[in-house]
Amino acid sequence: MALAVTACGDDKSDSNDKVSIPTDPFPSTYSAYPNEPVAIINATIMDGAGTLIEDGTLTMRDGKIVAIGRDIKLPPDAIQIDAAGRWVTPGIIDNHSHLGVYPSPSVSALSDGNEISAPVTANVWSEHGIWPQDPGFTRALAGGITSLQVLPGSANLIGGRGVTLKNVPSRTVQGMKFPGAPYSLKMACGENPKRVYGYGSGRYPGGAPYSRMGNIAGYRAAWIKAADYKRKWDKYEKSGGEPPTRDLELDTLKGVLDGDILVHMHCYRADEMAQIMDVSKEFGYKVTAFHHAVEAYKIADKLAEYGACTSMWADWWGFKMEAYDGIKENIPMVHKAGACAIVHSDSDIGIQRLNQEAAKAWADGKKVGIDIPEEEAWQWLSLNPAKSLGIDGKTGSLAPGKMADVVVWSGNPFSVYTKADQVFIDGALMYDRFDAAHRPVSDFELGQPGEGDLK
Repeated sequence: MALAVTACGDDKSDSNDKVSIPTDPFPSTYSAYPNEPVAIINATIMDGAGTLIEDGTLTMRDGKIVAIGRDIKLPPDAIQIDAAGRWVTPGIIDNHSHLGVYPSPSVSALSDGNEISAPVTANVWSEHGIWPQDPGFTRALAGGITSLQVLPGSANLIGGRGVTLKNVPSRTVQGMKFPGAPYSLKMACGENPKRVYGYGSGRYPGGAPYSRMGNIAGYRAAWIKAADYKRKWDKYEKSGGEPPTRDLELDTLKGVLDGDILVHMHCYRADEMAQIMDVSKEFGYKVTAFHHAVEAYKIADKLAEYGACTSMWADWWGFKMEAYDGIKENIPMVHKAGACAIVHSDSDIGIQRLNQEAAKAWADGKKVGIDIPEEEAWQWLSLNPAKSLGIDGKTGSLAPGKMADVVVWSGNPFSVYTKADQVFIDGALMYDRFDAAHRPVSDFELGQPGEGDLK
């Protein structure tokens, strides 16, 4: 949708024209790379939805999964990959990354993840700070990452919009944007907003949070403004008249209240997650996923009842007070309670081995008697993060008709010795450990040509 325009030669809008808030002013230009029919045979397949298939076959064509199972008829024109002794899974989806906004090399000139000009900056969008040449993208690809959500940082109460990307080389971020994926809103509770705006920082005296009380008051004040903005637009869309004045910050918050934008909330402590659930109920929106959530195990039943996913590290804890009560069994305990558990990275290094992070959590659960089948635990890496991003109907599991986002592993992907051999995104071979022609390199990594290379 777009803003209405005035009639030629007239300084007034046509009475039949309606002003609207653009829902997608920076649309995805992504299209799948060229791909050929492929049949992967003799593989141990985890379908991402909890099923294990021994000696299985997976076929894909035109960027989609065609068939999965045993005794599958092979298309005569398909390239065959014999995966005997190897494993096949859906591509890994990291729903908490800062690649591109905190790229490598990590220098201040490339630091674009936090807009610390105010405690509420719902007007900023992470995609406007993403550097597509970040070498971290290709390193993540080698770890089996096929899609990722890039979020703003956690300095602010409301930090701005996040965006979901396909992990493919592109000259522009629009060429990476996952087609049809909802936008997200990054929010943060706890110590980070307090540290940035409080503790004598001097920023926004009297108008910024210095305490957890101030944090909650700040969220509520923002949602009150958003609710009023939404009422004005709803009235205008129903009855016409003078359109409300556009406000970029409130456009995003209204999108949340309309159910179009998904809230992803940085929150460590159990008591704060419970408080945030109450705030969301007060204003009629839903937290799609709590991130980091090192104390999620304390309220796993409440998270399951509320219906939020919980995006967690395997074993990070203790680096600040709100992380002190983190335990290694957090992820399997949340899973056991019936809640949506996710393994995330929040790290340009961790994203390269997210399968190993999931393996650590799985093993720590097993040690205390939470015996989760590996094929069920793989949901933490694909289907559950896809649910949290609103893309599970398109990817996250291996099923006919879904995007052919597939990883062939050298062995059991829960082993520290296993590596990604091939990575397919929409059926296109984007990474091959054995073929340098399929190991993409960022332009930035190529450096400058030598004097002798210049013609």
